[in-house]
Amino acid sequence: MKNMLLSVLLAAALPLSALDLTSPDLREGHFLSKTFEFNGFGCNGANKSPGLQWSDLPAGTKSIAVTVYDPDAPTGSGWWHWLVADIPATEKGLVQGAGSTGGKLPGGSRSFINDFGTHDFGGACPPVGHGMHRYQFTVWALPVEKLQVPDNANAAVVGYTLNASALAKKTLTATYAR
Repeated sequence: MKNMLLSVLLAAALPLSALDLTSPDLREGHFLSKTFEFNGFGCNGANKSPGLQWSDLPAGTKSIAVTVYDPDAPTGSGWWHWLVADIPATEKGLVQGAGSTGGKLPGGSRSFINDFGTHDFGGACPPVGHGMHRYQFTVWALPVEKLQVPDNANAAVVGYTLNASALAKKTLTATYAR
């Protein structure tokens, strides 16, 4: 417990700005296309994960994680759309659809259960008339090859562990409304 607390305090003190994140499919602050809308829960999009590229990993990066989170979901705790860890640090990005059903993530990667109850990418699907939602696509540079959480860890545990151990993180925020 003492080591975990120390890790959290050290991570909070480190600047998390070295990493760069871009996407051929997303632009900061811009509306997502229907391609990235969920297919279910009343939504009928293609449910494709967008392509992402990263660069300028800090020294000591041994793996990458990718998360997608909607802080505006009317749940009291937001909505996790995608959680992937253990992406080898040699990878420079993910192609469109890599996290979708039938897609291919890099070898060794682990996906965790999102709030739709699947391991795949779950696209945007805010309630009709709920207003604009933000979708935070975050890439995390990690000092470990394997995130120290069990395969069945929930999103809160994965998010906590990422925040406690990241060497750097970068977020690209897109929007969506119905």
